Amino acid sequence: MTSLFESLNFIRGPAMGNRFMLAPLTNSQSFDDGRLSGVEKNWLTMRARGGFGLTMTCAAHVQAIGRGFPGQLGIFSDDHLPGLHGLAAEIRTAGSLGAVQLYHAGMRSPAELIGGSPVCPSVNEEFGARALGTEEVAALIEDFVAAAERADAAGFDGVELHGAHGYLLCQFLSSEINRRDDEYGGSLENRARPLLNIIAGIRARCRPDFQLGVRLSPERFGVALPEMRDLAGRLMGSGDIDYLDMSLWDVRKEPADEAFQGRSLMSYFTGQKRGDTRVGVAGKIYSAEDARYCLEEGADFVLIGRGAILHHDFPERVRADDGFTMVSLPVSEAHLRAEGLGDAFITYMRGWPGFVSDCGG
Repeated sequence: MTSLFESLNFIRGPAMGNRFMLAPLTNSQSFDDGRLSGVEKNWLTMRARGGFGLTMTCAAHVQAIGRGFPGQLGIFSDDHLPGLHGLAAEIRTAGSLGAVQLYHAGMRSPAELIGGSPVCPSVNEEFGARALGTEEVAALIEDFVAAAERADAAGFDGVELHGAHGYLLCQFLSSEINRRDDEYGGSLENRARPLLNIIAGIRARCRPDFQLGVRLSPERFGVALPEMRDLAGRLMGSGDIDYLDMSLWDVRKEPADEAFQGRSLMSYFTGQKRGDTRVGVAGKIYSAEDARYCLEEGADFVLIGRGAILHHDFPERVRADDGFTMVSLPVSEAHLRAEGLGDAFITYMRGWPGFVSDCGG
């Protein structure tokens, strides 16, 4: 079996030193204009020093109207470059690869945060969202590519495109949400066009060894498992991306769709031909055993979310103890502060039932 501590080569750029990638995690710790704060920088660089082979930022919005959370990191302006440049340098010094996740919340952008109506592929009354015009979609694609160029200029090893969890690129992929009748709606080919055009733009305009990943979620949010399976196969087979990040919610679960049950949801992606494209999985990976299971089932690497919040050095703990499992919940504020979480992040985590205990010590 492949060891969790074997290096992993990509089509482009440097190898990841082990099979642990920090999942992109909302933490609400930066400034309201999208500039990186010292608190968020410390949170990320602690994970880089803690042994993650690749350290990924939270979802960074590529347009001001794409903001989804208070205190969210931005990458839509050159004003964000100084902070990003310093972050990339510190991640590299710590021995980790660095990546920025590029994102737009679309209809899930709160009106009070963006100062107006959110946008969506089609009118969405539930979210009070208006439909993007055809020229606005072209501008959106350009802004994703320009954001990747900023990450490149800041010294990151690559970017990941957030096509999951019901945010804007995922909204385009959904036949339920996307009811357009232009070149960005209808068939899966058309609904995937924004994502595919962004990929082509990044490949044309960023340096040749710039790494590119895509995150997909194969269920919920109006997407269909057969379509996400086919899209994943196309992306992996193209050689245009370096890795596919599958957000599964639970790496051991079967599909929700009864027609596809009888095997794991993960297997629909790790079992595909992938050429030299790497496949990572996320979802309830809480222990060394969970991580090993993913590699046994065909994943090339794992993305650690909750475990990385609770243990900045999750990979090193696994290296030292092949029976390691994350601390039991709830944990105290003191534990979270020792792991680099600031006030805003702790407040955010209090919204997760049973995560933070009432006592402060």
